[in-house]
Amino acid sequence: MKMGWRGVVACAVTFGLAGCESSVQGPLPSAEQVGSSYQYAGGVRAEIVGNVAVVLVPQSAQQLRRGGKLWAKVGPYIFLFSEETRLLFEEYAGLAAVRVITTVGDAEVANAMLLADELPDIRWRRSLNISGQARRDGTERMTLL
Repeated sequence: MKMGWRGVVACAVTFGLAGCESSVQGPLPSAEQVGSSYQYAGGVRAEIVGNVAVVLVPQSAQQLRRGGKLWAKVGPYIFLFSEETRLLFEEYAGLAAVRVITTVGDAEVANAMLLADELPDIRWRRSLNISGQARRDGTERMTLL
């Protein structure tokens, strides 16, 4: 059977639309639940985009001047590799990922995303340990960041 370009386009559209169905298997948190999960003096904003929680974290320009490029790059990971993120994945099976975007004013500084199934339990524990050390001692020992 010969298929013209119209048939090819029709098949592509049909299969493309079928692939757009949500594959969420479980509940999703609200933006308010995500935002309230993270404790940060600067405050965070959150939104849900599909099945991804997007966390917007403001950083002060002074903080970035003090820590430079390294602190700018590390910012999202401090939030991603946290007990708060682990608990979100545990409590909301429909959550596919968490993306953290750090900003100064309206400008994006850095962003990173962690998929829900990316870290098995033992790697979560190790990540939380390393992240905790970086938060506690990172200012004095920059190599921990």
